[in-house]
Amino acid sequence: MNAHAPVPAPSPIRTTCPYCGVGCGVLATPDGKDGLAVAGDPDHPANFGRLCSKGSALGETVSLEGRLLHPMLRTRSGSYERVSWNSALDATSEGFARILGERGPDAIAFYLSGQLLTEDYYIANKLMKGFLGSSHVDTNSRLCMASSVAGHRRAFGGDLVPGSYEDLDLADCIVLVGSNAAWCHPILFQRMLRNKSERGAKLIVIDPRRTAAAEEADLFLPIAPGMDSVLFAGLLTRIAESDALALDFVVRHTSGFSEALARAQAIAPDIATVALKTGLGENDIAAFYDLWLRTEKTVTAWSQGVNQSAQGTDKVNAIINCHLAAGRIGRPGLGPFSLTGQPNAMGGREAGGLANMLAAHMMFTPSDIDRVRRFWNAPVMAKKEGLKAVAMMDAIAEGRISALWVMATNPAASLPRAGHVRDALAKLDHFIVSEVVLSNDTIASGAKILLPAAAWGEKDGTVTNSERRISRQRAALPLPGEARPDWWIIQEVAKRLGFADAFDYPNAAAIFREHAALSSFENDGARGFDIGGLAELSGSDFDRLPPTQWPMRKGAVRGDERLFANGDFVTPDRKARFVGVAPPALALTPNDEFPLWLNTGRVRDHWHTMTRTGRAPRLALHRGEPFLAIHPDDAAQYGLVDGELARATSAYGSAALRVMCDDGQRRGEVFAPIHWTEETSSNGAVGALVQPTTDPFSGQPELKATPARVAPVAVDLYGFLLAREPVDLPRDIWWSRLALDGGCGYLIAGPADLFETLRARLPAGESADYVDGRRGVARVAIFSGDRLDAALFVGRSQQDGAWSAARALFARDAIDEAQRRNLLSGFAVDGAASDGPTICACFGVGLVAIQSAIAAGKADVAAIGAHLKAGTNCGSCVPELKKIIAATASAPKPAHAA
Repeated sequence: MNAHAPVPAPSPIRTTCPYCGVGCGVLATPDGKDGLAVAGDPDHPANFGRLCSKGSALGETVSLEGRLLHPMLRTRSGSYERVSWNSALDATSEGFARILGERGPDAIAFYLSGQLLTEDYYIANKLMKGFLGSSHVDTNSRLCMASSVAGHRRAFGGDLVPGSYEDLDLADCIVLVGSNAAWCHPILFQRMLRNKSERGAKLIVIDPRRTAAAEEADLFLPIAPGMDSVLFAGLLTRIAESDALALDFVVRHTSGFSEALARAQAIAPDIATVALKTGLGENDIAAFYDLWLRTEKTVTAWSQGVNQSAQGTDKVNAIINCHLAAGRIGRPGLGPFSLTGQPNAMGGREAGGLANMLAAHMMFTPSDIDRVRRFWNAPVMAKKEGLKAVAMMDAIAEGRISALWVMATNPAASLPRAGHVRDALAKLDHFIVSEVVLSNDTIASGAKILLPAAAWGEKDGTVTNSERRISRQRAALPLPGEARPDWWIIQEVAKRLGFADAFDYPNAAAIFREHAALSSFENDGARGFDIGGLAELSGSDFDRLPPTQWPMRKGAVRGDERLFANGDFVTPDRKARFVGVAPPALALTPNDEFPLWLNTGRVRDHWHTMTRTGRAPRLALHRGEPFLAIHPDDAAQYGLVDGELARATSAYGSAALRVMCDDGQRRGEVFAPIHWTEETSSNGAVGALVQPTTDPFSGQPELKATPARVAPVAVDLYGFLLAREPVDLPRDIWWSRLALDGGCGYLIAGPADLFETLRARLPAGESADYVDGRRGVARVAIFSGDRLDAALFVGRSQQDGAWSAARALFARDAIDEAQRRNLLSGFAVDGAASDGPTICACFGVGLVAIQSAIAAGKADVAAIGAHLKAGTNCGSCVPELKKIIAATASAPKPAHAA
């Protein structure tokens, strides 16, 4: 062999993005240094090569820093010690066996995640519901898509999403309800905008907030919280009075129309009533109705703004009712379309990961229970629905559940009343967490056993996206340390509990085959979910499995069947059901103590509680701290100032957040993002504020409308801290942690002694100080040779310019003497000037550079893209670019400019 022959470059591995429910294909190429180069897969039908800002930064999230790499047990002192896998698995199984023997199956529970692969979900569900006899298996998808599941089942007889992404390309009108797809499903949103540009499709956005998606709308309807079903009840009454009513379809393929229409007419008898209840203008309502009625190819898509509601199921059915009445379902370019929030929320639903479902879309009916029992040869089948997420945590708090296994999620931060959840978890007798990180809010709540799970990039199996498309997630990196796949961990526990014969899977492919076989077992068309055509895949065929849409029945050549094309549903009589929705009435309403509505949701560049996106420096710079978006008029009323701090308080908790004045907010409403936790901020976790009220059908909590109040937080000094390693900061000051190139940063605020308090926590090293008492400025930099190792800057006002310059110097391997001096003086050096917040995360383009380009004559998005590349990749920053262009154009010109 020629010793000098070039080493062949590694081949890219086709896998799937682990973020939203779009399910984009990814090409992941190992770099030989335990890292990955990431690009979009041009052959994947979900994204055709495009990736959003989060997906593009996946390669920055695979480092082993902060990873849980070995099984660990909690000691009496509260610390964790490394143990062998045998010891950890024995302790896990012995705890479950003990509590089963003492208290029975209702005392144990699993809490799963849409981050798990379908094979993980399947085996966890099988163990609990078929072999331990407990149905208390729920998932964080309960916070995501449960209302859509319930709405689909009521209308269609099964949890069936009739739409495909192709419909977004073919529609003549796209209605987004409670969906900021521009930020939360960016690749799909770009398909919508391309349709709008090339085919002239109209875009309507219905949302209380003027979001980035709303900025692109032909018609924006800023609806009052919780009133979506009123708007669609009014539409149903208009359909019934118009030529849009598909009477033949209604008669032949549906039932319950008269009752649903009567209910709709009572809720929304005319446009004036709809306007009164929704807070919308009558002309805008009429324009929406008229466009919907005359445009046959209409897709109505929704996401968390509909689902995360105590009346979410009724909202879903109010939308579906309209499509059924107009016969707009089962054909290309039209239909109701639930946009799934998580990468495998749908796969979890297929595998029975919800407490009120069995595997393969079967329910807790006697026939389904018996069918699954026989297929699994299960000894102790669960026979009733289990507790859903919020009720599960209440049962733990009350001592009715004493053993819990949490996998791949962070309920102590994400569930409503997060403080209550943390207190409940601390009471558990037996508390296991399977995770990829060493620490999060849930682990800190008293987890007794930590099991190191494989992370994205190391996992092998399948996920299912919003359009029912099964994609392979393939491992591109070796398992680090002693990390193992979740399915393997569950299987090993099952063996120790005495079920080795039923849990003897050599790999994920074997689990997938069983999952597929169950989907077709005694099915005969009774259930819409059927992937029996994949049940006999060989190992090599599974490895090569292309993205495949279900159903994929035995004998099918390909899985692109259009659901309901023949008006055939999966109810007993094969007809769709109209559902009469209840008059909307929010569970809690603002009052004198809590006069505002608090809405929660995602931002563009972060995901869930940031255990992955929080590792990518470029994703931290668009929104780097927890914030409170509020209308300027409300800010003035409550004494809040843009950029300063406010405390938001509800009946359940409080958080301190940076004020962001936003005239896209409705007056009387505020918005805060969900991503920050007790780990990443001193007091920025908004889950603590959210009310626990849930939808009576879906069990999904109301995350969009909690009564709250706001007040300014008195602060003497603002600033930032940079360090190579995390710094233990006190919680009596305000801070937010974010990843930086070369280490981590903290945005800080606090009392007059802030500088002295934090300086004592800096690492040792050569230091240089700068103090200007008159201006209230204090700065220190710590050096190791020519490298900046730490810096602390505080002042009476925001330190934005110095923050950007210091970050840039911190990322360098060495800085010179002039850069040292000018750093402490606050001057920019060698391109280290402030670029403001990052607007385009894909290419790291900041606000200042964009404003400079506009000033130089780059007056539209295309010109800015050609000059700076901003907006030319995923496009999720384009709405913001347009706002900046508009704001710059409308800004008053200096007198001399005239």
